[in-house]
Amino acid sequence: MPTTTDPAAADFPASRVRTRAEAEAYVASVCFKHGPPRLLGIELEWTVHHSDDPGRTLDAATLIAALGPHAPRSLVPDSPNRELPNGSVLTVEPGGQVEISSLPTTSMRSLFSVVAADAEYVERRLRAAGLVLGDQGTDPWRYPNRILRVPRYAAMETAFDRIGLDGRLMMCSTAGVQVCLDAGEPDRVAARWAALHALGPVMMATFANSPMLFGERTGWVSTRTRALLRTDPPRTRPGSITVDPAASWAKRVLDTAIVCLRRDGGDWTAPSGISFAEWIHGALPHPPTRDDLDYHLSTVFPPVRPRGYFEVRYLDTQPGQDWMLPAGALIALFREESTVDEVLAMTSPAVGRWVQAARHGLLDPALARSARDVFELACRRLEEEPDGPAGLAGRLADFVARRLAAPADR
Repeated sequence: MPTTTDPAAADFPASRVRTRAEAEAYVASVCFKHGPPRLLGIELEWTVHHSDDPGRTLDAATLIAALGPHAPRSLVPDSPNRELPNGSVLTVEPGGQVEISSLPTTSMRSLFSVVAADAEYVERRLRAAGLVLGDQGTDPWRYPNRILRVPRYAAMETAFDRIGLDGRLMMCSTAGVQVCLDAGEPDRVAARWAALHALGPVMMATFANSPMLFGERTGWVSTRTRALLRTDPPRTRPGSITVDPAASWAKRVLDTAIVCLRRDGGDWTAPSGISFAEWIHGALPHPPTRDDLDYHLSTVFPPVRPRGYFEVRYLDTQPGQDWMLPAGALIALFREESTVDEVLAMTSPAVGRWVQAARHGLLDPALARSARDVFELACRRLEEEPDGPAGLAGRLADFVARRLAAPADR
């Protein structure tokens, strides 16, 4: 689901951002678009490894050869960057993780078919080059190694290194499943936002799949989430559940420090600790533009990110085609507004338990109780879903039952 600036915001200055109030109004308008929930999208990420030695460092040349004409221009500036056979877009993350992003569609069955086919195609190309896709949410063996040599990621690396190692881990050593859902009608946006956040710890705990780092168990069932939450908390922490999430998000974005300062040449490093609001008020020599604000939005990435739709980012990568299980559950639970309200009620004991979910998973009693209830509801809705893939409800029920029976088995 691509994001563009809002064409309706014609009165917003085309160049300079003049006031904080203008900027907040603009952010709220482009990040929270209203309408009936119809469109769906999925993004899948994987770490990439040598098939004969998954702990061996991956180099750019090997990955470029494997991807061929699908290599993104961030990796090969003159690449044709062809879309995948079924229309998905292929990108590469800083550490060489491969990501495929579907086009938006209204059909769950079509979406899953397209994404599965394009994922299989990428897997075949990599296998032919002696590479394999990882099946966990973190690279279990290697130290983070950035192979994308572009100014954006160099600047982010510099900023995150001031805090600790987790920023490099997040950029170079993690992979996830992302599900994109419409924000909904104006009177339902706050409820849908709240339900996605209340559900987050339950989904994370159930589908946690990143217990390893540097060849050892970390003591966290989702080390990927640990790295994300520690990268830069003002930028990566979960959103607030409020009656006006658009206004809260806009305020947060303006108060978040800029991490990339685009300029001619290769150095985009930003001065430490200057928020976008401070930039508007003269903290840097040149005033920001609307394009700068759009770019700043792309550098704020909490577990649920509003991009005109809701990008759900709190799921670890799953082995094989198990990505369909959390994706199918989320889609089924957010199809009907009455179901959204049930989700919010069932997950109220889990609100805010992000750290407990990432560390203990379903060993946490409150998360286990909510998981039992909410996935029973998801299975019922999937069984009623005329557009759902055959057998998905049964697969989800079996998976959740196994996780509840052995919550520490990761």
